[in-house]
Formats: sequence, C-alpha cells, structure tokens
Amino acid sequence: MTSTATTPEEYIAQLPKDRKAPITKLNELIKKHMPEGLEAGMSYGMLGYYVPKSIYPDGYHCKPFPPLPFINLASQKNFIALYHSGMYAKKELYDWFVAEYPKHCKYKLDMGKSCVRFKKIDDIPYDLIEELLGKMSVEEWISIYENTIKK
Repeated sequence: MTSTATTPEEYIAQLPKDRKAPITKLNELIKKHMPEGLEAGMSYGMLGYYVPKSIYPDGYHCKPFPPLPFINLASQKNFIALYHSGMYAKKELYDWFVAEYPKHCKYKLDMGKSCVRFKKIDDIPYDLIEELLGKMSVEEWISIYENTIKK
C-alpha cells in the first residue's frame, strides 16, 4: 500500500489509529540512529531514509531522479514493514539479523530478502532495529550497491 502523502508528517497523520504510535516510534528511532549522511522523507509512497543526491548524485538504478534508498518504513494492510536494503545486499547482515531476532522477539520472524513484517505491533523489537541501524555506513552501502546491485 503506497501513500500519496508528500511528507512524513502527513503520512503518519493518515495512518489508522493503531498504527500511529508504532510508526512514529520507529520513525523517530530510525532518524536518531540511522547512519550519518542519510536523509529522511518520503520515498516510493513510504517513509524513506535515503542517500541524498548531494552524496550520491547517480541516484537509483538507471533513473537519475530518485535518491538511493536505504531504509523504508510502511504501514501495510496487515503489518508494519521495515525494508533495509543492506540486509538484501549483504548476506552477513541478513544472517546476523535472522540469528538475533529470536533473542528479541517471542514471535516467529516473518521476513523476505529485505522486508521485515511486523504483524504483532505490540512486540516490535525496537532494540534490535536500533542495533541494525549501526551495522552499515552510507559509504559501505554505496560501495555494495555499486558493486552488486547497480551492475
């Protein structure tokens, strides 16, 4: 579900009542602990945390317009989704997260290559997400992107 909101504040204001508090908490957590150099805004109809064009002017894939995404946060129909491109691109980071998750959450991990789906919004492992945010720098993300994804 993508939103037509143009700002994070508008996105959060449009959320159902039960999603506002966890999305707000995740948004603040991400902004506080995201790698230095990222910017926050809207990206692909979700809350986005991306490498600004001032740092990486090439943008995303062959389109020069959008900045290089790194993390996205969305309220989907049946869950809250956290997308972390670093986990998609770096197997060691993905493996670390999968191994750590059960130590922080009593429910089974529901995850794709980069998307973590939180269906039980009262049991989001905020401490694990905070730790994840410190695992990859903007420079490392750009290098991995250029060497493995952009090709």
